[in-house]
Amino acid sequence: MSDEPLAADEILDGVYRALCAHGYASLTMQDIADECNKSKSLLHYHYDTKEDLLVAFLSRMITDYEEQLADEANDPPADRLASFLARFVFTPDEDDRQSFHLALLEMRSQGPFNERMREQLIRSDEVLRGTVAEIIRDGIDEGVFDPVDPEQTAALLVATLDGGRTRQVTLNENPTDDSYTRAVVEQAMEHIVEPLLAPGVELPPLDEMLAELELERSEEADESDESPQSSTQES
Repeated sequence: MSDEPLAADEILDGVYRALCAHGYASLTMQDIADECNKSKSLLHYHYDTKEDLLVAFLSRMITDYEEQLADEANDPPADRLASFLARFVFTPDEDDRQSFHLALLEMRSQGPFNERMREQLIRSDEVLRGTVAEIIRDGIDEGVFDPVDPEQTAALLVATLDGGRTRQVTLNENPTDDSYTRAVVEQAMEHIVEPLLAPGVELPPLDEMLAELELERSEEADESDESPQSSTQES
C-alpha cells in the first residue's frame, strides 16, 4: 500500500495546526512543513503551491463536515438543528478554535480576488445553508416544525450564526461570563428556531448538545493520538 495518501493526510493536518499557530497572512510552506514534521520538498511533491495546499485543505475540511452531518441524518430534526447551532459556540479561551477561525476569516477575505478560494467558500456556504434547509424540510414533513420557507429561514439562521462568530474572533466580544457565540446561539434559538416548533416539540438543552460535542471532540483527539490522521471538522 502506498504511503502517499497517508503523507497527504498528515500534511493537511499540519495545515490546521499551522493556521492556528501562524494565521493565514504570514503562513509559509515551511511553517506547514514544521507542523507536520515533513520536509518542504515533500510538500511541494504533493502540492505545487501554497494555494494548492490551502485549497485542498478547505476541500477536505468541508468534506469532513459533510460526513459528520451525514452521521446525524437519522436523528430527529429538532436534535439535528440544535446540534448544528451548538457547533457555532466556542469560548475565547479555546485558543486553537479562536485562532483557526480568525485564520479562516483571513482566507475568506481572499474570495473576491481568488477564484479557487471563492469556489471552496461558496461550497462551504452551500453546505451550511443546505443542511439547515434540509433539516427544516424534514421537520415540516414530520410535523415537528411549522411550515416556513426552508431556504430563506436557513439563510437567516446561517447569517446570524456566522456574524456572531465573526464578531467574536475580530472584536473578542464577551459580554458575559459566557462567549458571544453562545449568546448569539441562544438568541437564535429563542427568536428564530423556537417559533418554528410545532406545539409540544422542544429543542434539546444547549448545554446537553455542547457536552455531546465536547465528548465527540475528545474522542477524536484520542483517535488522532493513535493515528497520524486527525479531523478538523470545523463548521
